[in-house]
Amino acid sequence: MPFGAAIHRHADEHPHAPAFQIDGRVFTFGELARIAGRLAALFEDLAGNHERRSVLGDGARLIALEAGNHPLFAAAFLAATSGGNCVALIDPHLPEATRRTMRDCLSPDIIVSANSDGLVLHAPASGETRSFDESDAGERVRLAIGNDREPFLVVFTSGTTGTPKAIIRDRGSWRRSLATGERFFGIDSNTRTFAPGPLAHGLTLYALAETLVAGAEFIGAAHFEATGAISIIETKEVQRLVLVPTMLRRLCTAAASRPQTSVTQITVAGAKLTASDRASAARAFPKADVIEYYGASELGFVSVATNTDTASATAVGRAFPGVTLSVRDDNGREMPTGETGTIFVGSTLISDGYVGSADGAGFRRLGSLATVGDLGFLDQDSTLHLLGRAGGMVLSGGNNIYPQEVEAVLVADAGVHAALVLGLDHPDLGSELVAVIEPESNEFDRKALDRHLAAHLPRYKHPRRIWLCLNMPMTQSGKVAAGTLRQWIADGNDVLELID
Repeated sequence: MPFGAAIHRHADEHPHAPAFQIDGRVFTFGELARIAGRLAALFEDLAGNHERRSVLGDGARLIALEAGNHPLFAAAFLAATSGGNCVALIDPHLPEATRRTMRDCLSPDIIVSANSDGLVLHAPASGETRSFDESDAGERVRLAIGNDREPFLVVFTSGTTGTPKAIIRDRGSWRRSLATGERFFGIDSNTRTFAPGPLAHGLTLYALAETLVAGAEFIGAAHFEATGAISIIETKEVQRLVLVPTMLRRLCTAAASRPQTSVTQITVAGAKLTASDRASAARAFPKADVIEYYGASELGFVSVATNTDTASATAVGRAFPGVTLSVRDDNGREMPTGETGTIFVGSTLISDGYVGSADGAGFRRLGSLATVGDLGFLDQDSTLHLLGRAGGMVLSGGNNIYPQEVEAVLVADAGVHAALVLGLDHPDLGSELVAVIEPESNEFDRKALDRHLAAHLPRYKHPRRIWLCLNMPMTQSGKVAAGTLRQWIADGNDVLELID
């Protein structure tokens, strides 16, 4: 069912049921539909008869939503995706220079930003700006429903040069994805979901959409803080969590002495869980099934793993329902089982690719298949193993090393909470493999780590130097901030401790 149509159906059938909550502010389905309808009318009025200026041309009105985890985000997203509109999500926590690059890439027709309790709507073509808060909404106006081929969503991913690339998705692929996910994850109107990540990022945004379409309540957070998150889970009796592994680890620590029995499902993406992560989750959330999936903004769902799947540092599960997997060499030929190549995906969830300028890397097609350049292999039972991204490989002493594989082994050690592996220039080796580790405690056992590495990796894949960092810098999406750590290493920042 179309996103907007589902919201209106829920608003008609149970208008007072909670739909969206953030920082204690709860919006019912009736309120959400009413505010979204008013915002959609304002977008139409503000853009007026001005010639469309965005990279979409006449395809749709492009609305850049730069509001972050604001109480009015859900209503603004609904309005910005009503028929005739396409939304582009920009994370307001990114540096201003990066956001300016994104806006320049898109030339949006309207820019929506947060202003305390309300929103600011700006039309660059006319220079007109208007303010909006929820009290401005009047009678409910129904949102327009677009067709399957109409542009719906633009999200950004970093290119190999670090320049953001805009990915565009049409309504049809989004609708098919929501229908597939609803069946697979078993979401219904009782599945109250807590997803504390940034709404401008795919994982949390998708959780919002699938929860609202199912007629259930979505709970977000302006900022993630583990103790406060546990209180929300307890108070609201949350059934489902959607988050990245870093957040799950922090929740498990916070819930060590207070297991949460209301949670029956945990969905994780963005990085691989370790056996230790799953054991911690079983203690903290004893009634929860843990499902992790590997996907990409360009490709949609790729593979999925549960507790019963292959326990390997590189395994990311089997093909998601409706998805086919193929590993190919540089000439597009299929690789034998167990041999590494480029991972290609076939499905109806694949995006339309990039809009505006891109760096020439990443997403590409091979007939009906598509790839983002991830490298891996399929084993005998069709489990996919992910080794890293093309271009991310480190060539050290003539050996090809994929940092993601080494990171997965490091975080599988009981003494390691998080890890980043990278290559640094070296006069003899070409690149020197190094690692930064956040230990589980102040009592870090280097010899135990060396034994763990020896048991799981050949010697040439062991980091030659390791720094400890007691509090890893993280991005807004909950991933290790690689750029910050590279700079700290280059600067000799004393927040890092080089260990022998």
